[in-house]
Parts: sequence; structure tokens; C-alpha cells
Amino acid sequence: MDKRSLASYLDLANHEQKSAEEDIKKLCGQVRQYHFHSAFVNPYYVALAKKIIENRAAVGTVISFPLGQEGLDVKVFSSLWAVKQGADELDIANNVGFFKMGRFEKAKEEMKTIVKEVKKKRKQTIIKFIIETGHLSEAEIKKAAVAILTSGADFIKICSGMGPRGASLEDVKLIRSIVGQKIKLKAAGGISTYKQAADFITAGVDRMGSSHAVEIVLEKSLKSLSGKSE
Repeated sequence: MDKRSLASYLDLANHEQKSAEEDIKKLCGQVRQYHFHSAFVNPYYVALAKKIIENRAAVGTVISFPLGQEGLDVKVFSSLWAVKQGADELDIANNVGFFKMGRFEKAKEEMKTIVKEVKKKRKQTIIKFIIETGHLSEAEIKKAAVAILTSGADFIKICSGMGPRGASLEDVKLIRSIVGQKIKLKAAGGISTYKQAADFITAGVDRMGSSHAVEIVLEKSLKSLSGKSE
């Protein structure tokens, strides 16, 4: 896989509480320079990112992040507001408490409502719902994956990067065993090296979110220049 192909799997993200305009401008410049799939920023900075990125890459943001425990009306409003600001993709945190209480049907209906309202506003918006696998048992992960699959979402996102752990290859294999190729997968949390990224792609992810995307593609370049096998 060449550097540009690898970059197309990566969302360069900055979801830090202290992020400022200069940080977002730098991030967007790196997205354009390295040809990443998207710039992922906090909702406030979507309009700024869109202005800089233009149509050279996607702009994504997070909704109800990372806790997912806002009311449905708030999630819908926040999603529509982000779309109005120019967001192409939304990574939306689920209420993990629903999964822990066995309320998978309630979680699915909440997700379906969000998908319906967002797609009505802008059909091409990509919607990902987050499974915080570090909080869940294997059985809960399976049921949560089915709920997302049947919600109409475009992706299952494995971990927010803010939970007890990041995505694992075991998570990917488990979820793929349940949903097959019927929905795309995004992994996030702790992906910071080329080997990790390559392993996740091999395991079956379609996208990865990382604040270390630049380091990942530069490491790939160094390996290629040194002639090391991959």
C-alpha cells in the first residue's frame, strides 16, 4: 500500500478541549498536504475547517461526544447544526448506559431518528455511531453492532478514543463476524504507528481516526525509503 492509499483510510483528528483556531488551521493544512480522507474537529470549528479544506477533503465532527448521554432532541439539533455548518461526516456517541441496561431497541430507535432527520437535511452526510467497546461485554458488543447495523447508519465506529481503551483488532474481528460486509467500520483510539494502521486495515476496517495520522504516513514513507519489508 502506498502512502497516498494509506492516507485515504485516515481521519486526522483534533478533539482536544484546548484546541484553538491556529491548531485547526494547522490540522487542515496537514489534511491537504498528506491527502487524508478528512479533518475531524469539534463542532465549533466545522465552519472554519470547511472554509480551509474547501472540497479537497471531507470535514467531520463529533456529536454528544464522548458520553452520548444527552437527550435525543439535543442530539438531533446538534447533528443538524453541524450539517448546516458544513460537516460532511458525523461521529455520534451512543448512550452506553442503554447497552449496559439491555435497552438495545431504545438505542436503535434513537439512532434511527437521528439518521432519518440528518439524511432528510442532507442525504449524502455520512453517519457513524460509536460503540465504546471498553465498557461492554462480548455479548453487548454483538447486540450493539446489530442495533447500529439496523439503524441505517453508514459506519460502526469502534471506540471514541476517550473511553477506557481504544479499538482492538479483536473488536474488529468480533464485529465483522456479526455484521459481515453490510456496514463499514471505523476504528479509533491509540492508533499511532504504521504497523497498527496496517493491521487494522488487514483486519477489515474502512477508516481510522487518529491525531497521529501524519506520523503514521511519514513512518510509512521512511519504511519505503529504507527498503524494509512490510
